[in-house]
Parts: sequence; structure tokens; C-alpha cells
Amino acid sequence: MINYYELLLLGAIAGFTIFLGFPLALMNASAKKKAFLNALAIGILIFLVVDVFGHAWDTVTSTVVSALAGKVPMASGIALLITMFAGIALGLIGLAVYEGRYMKGPAKTEEKLEKSMAGKDSMHLNRLRLATMIAIGIGAHNFSEGLAIGQSYAAGVIGLALLLIIGFGAHNATEGFGILGPFATSERKPQLITLIKLGLIGGGPTFIGTLIGSIWVSPILYVLFLAFAGGALIFVILLMYTVAAKQTSNKVLMTGVFLGLMVGFITDLIVSLGGA
Repeated sequence: MINYYELLLLGAIAGFTIFLGFPLALMNASAKKKAFLNALAIGILIFLVVDVFGHAWDTVTSTVVSALAGKVPMASGIALLITMFAGIALGLIGLAVYEGRYMKGPAKTEEKLEKSMAGKDSMHLNRLRLATMIAIGIGAHNFSEGLAIGQSYAAGVIGLALLLIIGFGAHNATEGFGILGPFATSERKPQLITLIKLGLIGGGPTFIGTLIGSIWVSPILYVLFLAFAGGALIFVILLMYTVAAKQTSNKVLMTGVFLGLMVGFITDLIVSLGGA
């Protein structure tokens, strides 16, 4: 019998640790340090792309290999392969279409996020748009992490579920920093209500995925969200890099990206040490 109160509490802890990364991105620092922090956020996001594509592709290849060996229907392998590419296209091309159609002007969603803001600072809105897209991509990634937690808990592997929560929690803290990366070089910081909503977009899916994973296992859903997250993160990384390259030297930028990659790999190691 699954204790859903305990399960949902664990899912909430894993997801909402994303808020722990917010203070670092909002701290006051010199322009040079802020540019470095922005590069650090890019490095973390690059790691996430490697991480999500790796997990998705492992699932696809293992299914295709099993299909070729006659262990599972060939249709299963083909379906996952198509799902993988469809998710990437949705993340890359879908966000590009969404940006062109809905995010060029002061969208209603953004007006609600910043409804008490004095004036319409276009640079601030651009940062908010970028942060929102990063949160969407990370949210898709975190949904798949929630699925893993829920499935482990439902299978009775409580120890693994707890280790996943610790590992994903530490990882999500770095993701929180990545979400607010666009504001690292800004003197104007987002309002509290904006921070809460960005955190819910990025961390809330972990909570939802935990619940769904405990009652329904779907490889196609798992691969779709990972692939979408990877495509979406590539989209926002390119946008962030274009801005960052104008703010600092390549030496500072690459040093920050390198350290961001290190942070990502080390936090992911926590999950691996738990046998996940």
C-alpha cells in the first residue's frame, strides 16, 4: 500500500529545492562577477542537455536492441525513436515558433508576472522571457525525474527513492541558479511573485511526475519529456550565449562554462553513487 502523503512530501522536497539556487543568482556583485555567474549558469544548462539526452537515448537504444533481438515488438523501438526526435523538434522548433508568435510583445502572462512593475523595461522583459523558457525546459526534465522517484517508491525500493530525492534535490538547486541566469548581469531583480512562479514552473513538475510515476509507467512519456527538455535547453543556451558573449571575454565565459559543467557532473554523481 502506497503512502501517498509521504510520497507527495518527498516529491515536493525534491522539486522545490530548486528555490535554493535563487539567492546566488540574485546577489549583488560587480559587472564582471555577474558575467561570470551568467557563464556558470550556461555551463550548468549544457550539462543538463548532456544528462537528459543521455537518459533518453539509453532508453531508446536499449529498446531498439531488444526489438532486434526479438525480445520486444519492433513497433516499440520505432515508437520510442520517433518520440525522441519529435520531443527534440518540439523543444527546439516549438519554442522558436512560440517565441516568435507570443513573446515578442508584452504578453499577458508576463504582464501578470510583473503587473505591479513600474513601466515596461524591455530589457527586463526579455530577461523574464528567457528565464521563463529555461524554467519550461527544466520543468520538462524534472517531470521525468519525478517519474523515476514515483516508480521507485511504488516498486517498494524506498532506499533508492530517498537517494534519488537527495541527488535530484542537490541537482535542482543548481537548476534554480540556471533559471535566474539571465538576471545575473541585471541591476533590476525580479519580484517575489515572479520568483515563486518561475520556481513552480521549473520545480513543480517533479512533484507531478512523482505522483504519476507511482501509478503509471510509460517509457514513451519518459522519453518525450526528456527529449523536449533537451531541445528546449539547447534553444535557451544559444540565446544566453549570444548575450553573454557581448558582456565578457571568451576567457571568462569559458571558465564559467567549465565550472558550471563541473557543478553539474558532481551533483549528478550523488545520484550515481546511490545506484540510480
